[in-house]
Amino acid sequence: MSEVFVVAINGSPNRDGNTAFLLNRVLQAAAEAGAKTELLHSMEILEGQEKPYCDACSSPCNESCYEDTELEKAFEIIGKADAIVLGSPVYFGTVSAQLKAIFDKSRALRARKVLAGKVGAGVSVGASRFGGQETTVRAIHDIMMVHGMTVVSDSSISATIGHHGVCAQKPADSDAEAIKSARVIGIRLVEECVRR
Repeated sequence: MSEVFVVAINGSPNRDGNTAFLLNRVLQAAAEAGAKTELLHSMEILEGQEKPYCDACSSPCNESCYEDTELEKAFEIIGKADAIVLGSPVYFGTVSAQLKAIFDKSRALRARKVLAGKVGAGVSVGASRFGGQETTVRAIHDIMMVHGMTVVSDSSISATIGHHGVCAQKPADSDAEAIKSARVIGIRLVEECVRR
């Protein structure tokens, strides 16, 4: 296999917040394992959308709502990725509206099976220790499984036995366990791609 390409999407409206911090840690570990990486931000992806949500205006989706937009560019980038990591702060026990909007608009990608078989993982940050991080990561997994992706967690034979994915309490830069999990996921994404 050629160089592994890992793409992260920051579902937070904050470009430099806790979610972005952890996604950067995942990408740093993936890069150290030999991958090419890229971080996309949901607020930039959704820029210029007349409707930032899907209302199923056509079925099957004709992609007209995001033609020649940042969202179309983002879909092209993730289509080229070997592995994708999605990150979100916890909003009422699930993913942010921004991340949900991006994937609600991904129906045409699903129809073409663009993400099927790609490797994916989730990152989440909450305000308290048990603040909905695991349900948010599971929502990320659901998005990935609907697309036919292979989901990995932060459990590894060589490093640690984790759980669903990176589940952090803000401030993320003070959560040593989450930082450790982010590293494990970055390495696992690359390992899974290389194994194929």
